[in-house]
Amino acid sequence: MAHEVKGVIASAKGAPVSVTTVIVPDPGPGEALVAIQACGVCHTDLHYREGGIGEDFPYLLGHEAAGIVEAVGPDVTGLSAGDFVILNWRAVCGECRSCLRGRPWYCFNTHNAIQKMTLADGTPLSPALGIGAFAEKTLVAAGQCTKVNPAIKPEVAGLLGCGVMAGLGAALNTAGVTRGDSVAVIGCGGVGDGAILGARLAGARTIIAVDPDSRKRAWARELGATHSVDPSRTDAVDQIRELTEGNGADVVIEAVGRPETYKQAFYARDLAGTVVLVGVPTPDMQLELPLLDVFGRGGTLKSSWYGDCLPTRDFPMLVDLHLQGRLPLEKFVSETIALDDIEEAFAKMQRGEVLRSVVVL
Repeated sequence: MAHEVKGVIASAKGAPVSVTTVIVPDPGPGEALVAIQACGVCHTDLHYREGGIGEDFPYLLGHEAAGIVEAVGPDVTGLSAGDFVILNWRAVCGECRSCLRGRPWYCFNTHNAIQKMTLADGTPLSPALGIGAFAEKTLVAAGQCTKVNPAIKPEVAGLLGCGVMAGLGAALNTAGVTRGDSVAVIGCGGVGDGAILGARLAGARTIIAVDPDSRKRAWARELGATHSVDPSRTDAVDQIRELTEGNGADVVIEAVGRPETYKQAFYARDLAGTVVLVGVPTPDMQLELPLLDVFGRGGTLKSSWYGDCLPTRDFPMLVDLHLQGRLPLEKFVSETIALDDIEEAFAKMQRGEVLRSVVVL
């Protein structure tokens, strides 16, 4: 039988979101029904509302979530009703050429639920990142559910479903930060601060937070940055070099997604250093770099998608580290809100007033 729940819908490009009735079917083969307990308000949801990701309106927003499995499809194994899970938007297939080569975090055939959630009138919904978790319940592919220790608070656990994991993974997985490294992070929102936290966890000696917003620089310091730079008052590249004995950082993580900040990252790294792009650019952006500089500076230029994470490997480990007091994920939660408060949460996010607003159901 179908489930009638409340959900947050983006009905048209740029229009304010609304809370309305959503019809969620029982899970079919390979699917799971999840009762959402908490879901972070991520910039990606705002991109959906603004039409920056696609035109498949109406969207059921929300994706950075944790909750309890209510039911699973007939062929689902390893997942049962009552399991506490973090949702992820990359359910690996296990069969593509990347999975078969032992690199499932690069899976080329990730999947979502087959059945559609709908409005009360039958209009099919497009769930954000295949999840749609600004709702009391949602339907996902069973592989999008990762079981973790239920001792963690849902409002903290859900953050690993997207932004914080993207930052942590950019440092730990993509960049491979190790003890003694110097790391600069350009852009200190939720993703950038996740990268700072990851660099700290990996044992980086110097961690430089670069952001024009004084509040964000202060948050970065709380999460492990040893130094901070205001690029609106000084040359960020010069400052990063000065703080790294004139050499540049071993790793520079760009968490903004703009050509000008990418160039800063490129020139702020040490010779043979690593640049990781985890900020998401828009389709119109172009990057120009002298090819001789790309050749002459050596090193590695990488992109990090979802922090190159493998949820079944990374989520349980990071939850355990949090429960041990070694990973202060709670510092990302600026406020907890209700479904009706999403539009104001978007405004606060745009004004830089919060790291994460988290919907609690």
